[in-house]
Amino acid sequence: MSDENTSLRGRAWRGVADTIRAGGYRPGDRLPSERELADRLGVSRSTLRLALHDLERSGYVVRRPGRGGGTFVAAPKVERDLGHFTGLADYIRRQGLEAGSRILSVSLAPADPRAAAALRIAPEDLAVHVTRVRLADGEPIALERSRFPVALFPDLAEQALGGSVYDLLRTRYGRAPAHAVERIEPVAADDEIAALLEVPYGTPLLAIERVAYDAAGVPVEHADDLFRGDRTRVVVWTTHDTPPNTPRQAPHRTEGSAP
Repeated sequence: MSDENTSLRGRAWRGVADTIRAGGYRPGDRLPSERELADRLGVSRSTLRLALHDLERSGYVVRRPGRGGGTFVAAPKVERDLGHFTGLADYIRRQGLEAGSRILSVSLAPADPRAAAALRIAPEDLAVHVTRVRLADGEPIALERSRFPVALFPDLAEQALGGSVYDLLRTRYGRAPAHAVERIEPVAADDEIAALLEVPYGTPLLAIERVAYDAAGVPVEHADDLFRGDRTRVVVWTTHDTPPNTPRQAPHRTEGSAP
């Protein structure tokens, strides 16, 4: 692609972004047609389509084909910063959205072998199983399935669990989750998950398995979360690895950061 075409594509990108900001558009609103946008921005429709493709990948817009389709303003994505560990409600609120939860079930039952191993308890030991749909501005963004050892949190199932469970663990039990190990992989929504998250069958999701530990290194939670791919962005902080046989200095760690 020539420098001129690249410049036009960038100008179209900025022009559409400015149109969204200045035009008072809200998530879900339809933008003007491609022809109207191209004429307004002084670019060809082919250049505009490239810019819209870039904007869609950046999470600014959603394009829907067919009758009733068009280009729509996308809902903002919730960023999960894997360099710092905190509850999902904090991530949501920090980005100017209202955090909420819909409790699906709370029960006492033995942990399955995978959860028992993660929590370092016997398979027959009881855990508190909490399943919730997490909301951002009232819209489902994640399905959260957590297990907490009853031995550490004996009456957790009787508490109000609609808010931040991590805050509850901190204030009631004195066992605040301090760090976690999270493993992430892409999956597709089946019929049940699609209905709970209000997305079409087969929608891309991020599956996150998490084991959270207190400051003493005791596991306090094992969780399996499913995040909507269209509403979630993962941020990862990395450092250049030290070559072999080179002394490694301990990295500076900010308060509350993951190990």
